Amino acid sequence: MTTFDNSLNADGALIVGAGLAGLFCALKLAPRPVTVLSPKPLGTGASSAWAQGGVAAAVGAGDSSHAHAVDTEMAGAGIVDHGIAESVTAEAAARIEDLARWGTPFDRDDFGNFELGREAAHSANRIVKVEGDRAGWAIMQAIVAAVRRTPSIRVVEGITALSLARDNGRIVGVFCRRLGDRYSEPVFIRARATVLAAGGLGGLYAVTTNPPGVRGHAMGMAARAGALIADAEFVQFHPTAIATGADPAPLATEALRGEGAILVNDLGERFMPAIHPDAELAPRDVVARANFRQIQAGRRVFLDTRQVLGEAILTRFPTVAKYCLDAGIDPVAGMIPVTPAAHFHMGGVKVDERGRSSLPGLWVCGEASCTGLHGANRLASNSLLEATVYGARIAEDIGGLEPVRTLLPFKGIEWDETEGVKAEQVLRDLPAVQELRAVMTDLVGVERDAAGLRQALRRIADLEASAQQVTSAYLNMTTSATLVAAAALKRTESRGGHFRKDYPNTDESWEHHTTMTLDEALAIRAEA
Repeated sequence: MTTFDNSLNADGALIVGAGLAGLFCALKLAPRPVTVLSPKPLGTGASSAWAQGGVAAAVGAGDSSHAHAVDTEMAGAGIVDHGIAESVTAEAAARIEDLARWGTPFDRDDFGNFELGREAAHSANRIVKVEGDRAGWAIMQAIVAAVRRTPSIRVVEGITALSLARDNGRIVGVFCRRLGDRYSEPVFIRARATVLAAGGLGGLYAVTTNPPGVRGHAMGMAARAGALIADAEFVQFHPTAIATGADPAPLATEALRGEGAILVNDLGERFMPAIHPDAELAPRDVVARANFRQIQAGRRVFLDTRQVLGEAILTRFPTVAKYCLDAGIDPVAGMIPVTPAAHFHMGGVKVDERGRSSLPGLWVCGEASCTGLHGANRLASNSLLEATVYGARIAEDIGGLEPVRTLLPFKGIEWDETEGVKAEQVLRDLPAVQELRAVMTDLVGVERDAAGLRQALRRIADLEASAQQVTSAYLNMTTSATLVAAAALKRTESRGGHFRKDYPNTDESWEHHTTMTLDEALAIRAEA
């Protein structure tokens, strides 16, 4: 197994994470040298590859970026930054063209126009997709191929970042280890510009649609370094994860409801029309809470695609169909059992319109960031859009600071699939991790209240204190969990993805973002 020396100079920009945001940024930085750290081989382990819907962009006839921005603000429940929404949606068409130029095979009609899908809370068909539900996978395949053929991008696979390195108040690189190596001395990788693009925190919950490695590490390491965190309380639960008992849970894309699929309980009752005028196409938080309450009442919930799709689900939504068939579910003749699952974090490391964090030398993009675009509730398929827009913005910002250099060759670390899978499983099986995920699901989940949030904070503190070996990876998880619970306790209202049973109404005095440092979150935890 190839190993590092004690340190490695990234000779320019260093990107931590290899999902769409990180790789898009790397491509946009070319020909400037950049080193990309990926815990797994490119194209695997990133939430981007699991995205089914597509990229939201106003590229259809009669649509406009302003209409897209308005929909984004409506979904975000009053706290979306207006200027950010307008500017991001205005860039969407250009970013779609970038993806197409790099080889993404978007669905098109006979005239070469994009075939656009519809998802909840969009006022027009504007989801640019691939083979119905394979957009994330197809985009990542194309992007990875483009990265592989770009000589200015050095990829180091099989390595995981643990902590950010600071010097005189500036981020100067990261400390990391080979995936699965829990005991050797961390390796320091120095960088002039560090881009954190290492995903969200869905894996902090017992039921999630996120890949196994997405457990709040990015936000946790940034917070531990002193970064300002915004909107940590806003966690989006996807209403229709397929209830197979698998970890992570496979996803039944919202596009199925866009096609007319309905939700029913095990008594055959369709319940969404009585809850919201848009029924199954209500905002995700509304549908997720409706499903959650059915399950809490002892009912099972099913997604019924039989009338609107029938056998067509096999060809139009092949990913969902395969998930079902692998679990012994017949998606043609039967209904699909579903459950809410932690899916996307609207909060994260607070960044400005260029992707700069509060720490000099650190830029953040993708789900690890909080740009102000999503507000309290992300509009469907805006996540991949945000990843590309901010990946490009950060590259432009860094490009203005960094001269073009020659990248020195580095062999990196050989990927060992067996060791990688084993490392993920070891972390997943740790009793402390299992208990942390249970605490988050039970007490900081779809519905919350003050008593439960205080209990969660106390239990997270106990888990930290009683851990046999407090590793940086574990501290990143408990740090993120603390920030979510503390922010949720602080916001005494319900809005978007944050629902308080003891404060079920929206309060105008809370129509703003929340910001918090780790020290502030720990102070709240100490008083819980």
